[in-house]
Amino acid sequence: MNHIQTTAILRRKQVEQRIGLSRSSIYNAMRDGTFPKPISLGARAVGWLETDIQAWIDARINLAQAA
Repeated sequence: MNHIQTTAILRRKQVEQRIGLSRSSIYNAMRDGTFPKPISLGARAVGWLETDIQAWIDARINLAQAA
Protein backbone atom coordinates (compact mmCIF):
# COMPACT_ATOMS: atom_id res chain seq x y z
CA MET A 1 0.00 0.00 0.00
CA ASN A 2 1.38 3.41 -0.94
CA HIS A 3 1.25 6.10 1.67
CA ILE A 4 1.05 9.56 0.21
CA GLN A 5 2.17 12.31 2.54
CA THR A 6 0.13 15.42 2.04
CA THR A 7 0.85 18.92 3.16
CA ALA A 8 -1.48 21.84 3.45
CA ILE A 9 -1.00 25.15 1.72
CA LEU A 10 -1.44 28.08 4.06
CA ARG A 11 -2.62 31.47 2.90
CA ARG A 12 -1.01 34.66 4.23
CA LYS A 13 -3.55 35.29 6.99
CA GLN A 14 -3.08 31.72 8.24
CA VAL A 15 0.70 32.18 8.22
CA GLU A 16 0.38 35.46 10.12
CA GLN A 17 -1.77 33.79 12.77
CA ARG A 18 0.51 30.78 13.05
CA ILE A 19 3.78 32.68 13.45
CA GLY A 20 2.61 35.95 15.00
CA LEU A 21 4.27 38.25 12.47
CA SER A 22 2.66 40.93 10.32
CA ARG A 23 2.44 40.91 6.54
CA SER A 24 5.26 43.44 6.22
CA SER A 25 7.50 41.48 8.61
CA ILE A 26 6.93 38.30 6.60
CA TYR A 27 7.77 39.97 3.29
CA ASN A 28 10.82 41.70 4.79
CA ALA A 29 12.08 38.36 6.10
CA MET A 30 11.50 36.75 2.68
CA ARG A 31 13.50 39.55 1.06
CA ASP A 32 16.30 38.97 3.59
CA GLY A 33 16.24 35.24 2.87
CA THR A 34 15.23 34.32 6.42
CA PHE A 35 11.68 33.19 5.69
CA PRO A 36 10.35 30.65 3.17
CA LYS A 37 9.09 31.98 -0.13
CA PRO A 38 5.50 31.22 -1.13
CA ILE A 39 4.36 29.15 -4.06
CA SER A 40 2.10 30.52 -6.76
CA LEU A 41 -1.50 29.35 -6.63
CA GLY A 42 -2.71 31.45 -9.52
CA ALA A 43 -2.42 34.83 -11.14
CA ARG A 44 -2.97 36.74 -7.89
CA ALA A 45 -2.71 34.12 -5.16
CA VAL A 46 0.17 32.62 -3.24
CA GLY A 47 0.48 30.24 -0.33
CA TRP A 48 3.13 28.66 1.82
CA LEU A 49 3.66 24.97 2.35
CA GLU A 50 2.72 24.10 5.90
CA THR A 51 5.86 21.97 6.17
CA ASP A 52 8.05 24.99 5.27
CA ILE A 53 6.34 27.14 7.90
CA GLN A 54 6.67 24.43 10.54
CA ALA A 55 10.36 23.99 9.72
CA TRP A 56 10.85 27.76 10.14
CA ILE A 57 9.06 27.66 13.50
CA ASP A 58 11.15 24.68 14.63
CA ALA A 59 14.36 26.46 13.63
CA ARG A 60 13.34 29.54 15.65
CA ILE A 61 12.61 27.35 18.68
CA ASN A 62 15.98 25.63 18.34
CA LEU A 63 17.77 28.99 18.15
CA ALA A 64 15.97 30.22 21.26
CA GLN A 65 16.79 27.06 23.20
CA ALA A 66 20.44 27.16 22.17
CA ALA A 67 20.89 30.72 23.46
